[in-house]
Amino acid sequence: LIVLIAIVIIGIVIYMFITIANNSNRNNVTNPNESSNNVTEQNPNNDQNILVLYFSMSGNTEKVANIIHDNVGGDIIKLETVEEYPSDYDELVDYAQEEQQENARPELSTKIDDIEAYDIIFLGYPNWWGDMPMPIYTFLEEYDLREKTIAPFITHGGSGLSNTPENIQGEEPEATVTEGLAIYGSDARDSESDVTNWLTSLGF
Repeated sequence: LIVLIAIVIIGIVIYMFITIANNSNRNNVTNPNESSNNVTEQNPNNDQNILVLYFSMSGNTEKVANIIHDNVGGDIIKLETVEEYPSDYDELVDYAQEEQQENARPELSTKIDDIEAYDIIFLGYPNWWGDMPMPIYTFLEEYDLREKTIAPFITHGGSGLSNTPENIQGEEPEATVTEGLAIYGSDARDSESDVTNWLTSLGF
């Protein structure tokens, strides 16, 4: 009888040991469906305020600006002038060329009261004869962008960025000017992949 009781006790002890061991193993196994809930996706720009600012006449630069805004968020503003540009293409060419030759600074109707609140400014414009439209120069001279990051994006008919990033840096020497993005005007509507690749290269 004593032997029988001993066997029963030993059996109970062995059963309890196996049960505890199995429970311990289950607790140590990571559920792949739960692991993603414990990972925090880090966006390096979460704590930075973003402005997408653009000047556009044909609408091509505006299309690219909207794609950027859809991807990075923040605020988006169209830069406009007090005196409207001609809607006729030939008249626009003459008008814009005259502005460029005179190194004009057209008055802006767009006012940004809280420019100091932004850390990153995506600055968009068309390439007009190898340079930025003169309203962009007005903006750069009117606003203090020191210590901000300026990311230029441009639409063009074959001239690319030209020297416009260097011109921005010359106007804002204490800002950080990133690598720019150049999109053919005719490709602006379908430029999503080019834009997202550029944003990725900038850390977005």
